[in-house]
Amino acid sequence: MTERPCANDGASRREFLKGSAVAAVGAAASWAPMVHAGGSDTIKVGLVGAGGRGTGAAEQALSADSGTKLVAIGDLFGDRLAECVSALKGSSVGSRVVADKDHCYTGFDAYKNVIDQVDVVVLATTPHFRPLHTAYAVEKGVHAFVEKPMAVDGPGLRKFLKAVQDAKAKNVSIVNGFCWRYHPPRRATMQQVFDGQIGEIRTIETTYNSQGVWEPRKTREQCGSDMEYQQRNWYYYTWLSGDHIVEQAIHGLDTMAWAMRDKLPERCFGVGGRTVRTDPKYGNIYDHFSIVYEYENNVRGYHQCRHWVNSANRVKDYILGSDGTADVFGNSLSGKNKWRYRDTGDTKKYDMYQVEHDEMYAALRAGKILNNGEQAASSTLLGLMGRAAAYTGEIVTPQQILDSAQDLSPPSYAFGPDPLPVAPIAVPGFTKLS
Repeated sequence: MTERPCANDGASRREFLKGSAVAAVGAAASWAPMVHAGGSDTIKVGLVGAGGRGTGAAEQALSADSGTKLVAIGDLFGDRLAECVSALKGSSVGSRVVADKDHCYTGFDAYKNVIDQVDVVVLATTPHFRPLHTAYAVEKGVHAFVEKPMAVDGPGLRKFLKAVQDAKAKNVSIVNGFCWRYHPPRRATMQQVFDGQIGEIRTIETTYNSQGVWEPRKTREQCGSDMEYQQRNWYYYTWLSGDHIVEQAIHGLDTMAWAMRDKLPERCFGVGGRTVRTDPKYGNIYDHFSIVYEYENNVRGYHQCRHWVNSANRVKDYILGSDGTADVFGNSLSGKNKWRYRDTGDTKKYDMYQVEHDEMYAALRAGKILNNGEQAASSTLLGLMGRAAAYTGEIVTPQQILDSAQDLSPPSYAFGPDPLPVAPIAVPGFTKLS
């Protein structure tokens, strides 16, 4: 199976750039309340991608609405699927996990088996597959919770944007997994910024410096093919994860996009490299990035991220204005209009992972469609721009990414025996963005 992102999508691409500032919540359209065949009010939920994030998201989806049932699950690997089912059945929503062995699917086409029989699907595979799975869900009229990021390359982002437009036309929900936008204290802090309490925004600083994620899970000898080996260790391959500036640090870039009301920057430039995580087992991704985004009116966004062990962690976002500074993680303002968010002590209210599902299912029950796909695409675009700037050493614009023909897809989706060579590690000045 090989399904490449569509290229004949100039209209949606131009519309996305022309809009420049995309809606943070998206379109809401009225439709019939979510009641199904035979008068049942059960919402059939499916999960595609049974890893840790997918398992958590499925539990949160079931927790969001007591009328939900998890009826189908798909993953590339049977062992991951079994772990997911075991964890979910042992959770507080276990009684509504009804997917039996005949409704648990493995392989590259598992997503179709799941989507074909559900009302809502949780899409939580590796980022590479996000555009393909989203497009299929929309084609089938299935509402989708789509984990971040939305794509790993320009063609993939175009395919996702086309699906977003199709979803609007078909009254299909697309709710994204940029969870920080669902955190009530952070929402309140950003509202202070939008209300002008720090004056005009001058600079945004986002930092995601951490020790890194999990170590490679399997050796090549433990896997039956190159494809299996790369899929098992997906984080370390650009074609699967997009690199950590796109997969993880994208949260900080999403805060930058949010502060700018999702208006795209004019360009970016920066540096990156691979100085600590150099062993071949770490695939072909970088271990650090430092990017500057230039917006109109001389506003600058500074982003730094790295994966270095035995080094100081720092995950912080600041918005600097003419009258003060917003500490977004600290939920406070300093300067002319000092302010601090007051915690009510309601921990469930502050669970951003739960809130995103709560809002999605509440809207569906109310007969409303949420579609914040364009916002998700905007934030993903910032990650793709930053990666391209570091990989190539060039100044990169949004248009270059949206016009790029650089498709990171493999020749085919199969577990061998054909080899799957690892793409060379990017070298600035020599690596090109096509």
